[in-house]
Amino acid sequence: MTVTATNRPGRTLLSPGVLRSRRGRAAYWLVLVLVFVVFTVAFLLPMVWMLIGAMKPAPELAQVPPTILPHSWQPQTYPQAWDFLELGRYFVNTIVVTVGAWLVQLAVAVPASYALSKLRPKLGNVVLGLMLATLMLPASAVLVPTYLVVTDVPLLHLNLVNTPAAIWLPAAANAFNIYLLKRFFDQIPDELIDAAKIDGAGPVTTLVRIVLPLARPILAVVSIFSVVAAWKDFIWPLLVFPDPNSQTLSVALQRVASDTPINLLLAGLVLTCVPTIALFLVFQRHILAGLTAGSIKG
Repeated sequence: MTVTATNRPGRTLLSPGVLRSRRGRAAYWLVLVLVFVVFTVAFLLPMVWMLIGAMKPAPELAQVPPTILPHSWQPQTYPQAWDFLELGRYFVNTIVVTVGAWLVQLAVAVPASYALSKLRPKLGNVVLGLMLATLMLPASAVLVPTYLVVTDVPLLHLNLVNTPAAIWLPAAANAFNIYLLKRFFDQIPDELIDAAKIDGAGPVTTLVRIVLPLARPILAVVSIFSVVAAWKDFIWPLLVFPDPNSQTLSVALQRVASDTPINLLLAGLVLTCVPTIALFLVFQRHILAGLTAGSIKG
């Protein structure tokens, strides 16, 4: 029998014969469990330490060697941190910035990716290539030009410092999200678009009634990426929000860190992490479905 490229077995570290043996199966499961445990500990240990450390008294946190569990549990640290750090105000600021950045990104990325995928404008590949080229630039390289733009918006001559728009407008230029959406839209059969045209639907109607309902998985992924990125961003909000009353959580906690007891600061950090962790736990199925959607064509 001739082995072709389509039926040739893929290369693995262990051959199928070894995997069928008792020793091979034992080695396989041992390595799998060890890798799983190591990565789980690496990801969860800092969060668990922060969660438990917030319930320790401040002197106990400074002990050397550190204690694993608190000698006296103090869960009241969390409501104390909420009041002491005035987290309610900064939560509102962060939510306004995050929701606005998410909506502006979708308002720009969805039409742009749909146009590049299905409308196929002239020089569309050149435009896409230039957008993807921006991904090769380090974020620090565009901080100064972007800051100059938001302090004096071209043509309008507006200063957006200390306003949420200083976060929303730069967030709209996200080449990665546009690329993700375009790749998904490429998998939608052109026959559906042609059928909508025959029925008299224009590009906007086709996008709203045909494409977007099919794109819910990838829209969920892009939305979660946008929300998490805006929620945890630090450098850019630090530049454009010099007024303490306008600052987001990440900037405000850094500003008051030197004057805050360490246990209250840890409690504040835990509280700021809760929304993004809850978002992931609720929508993790949509994230996995969106990341794999459109990867197999046929």
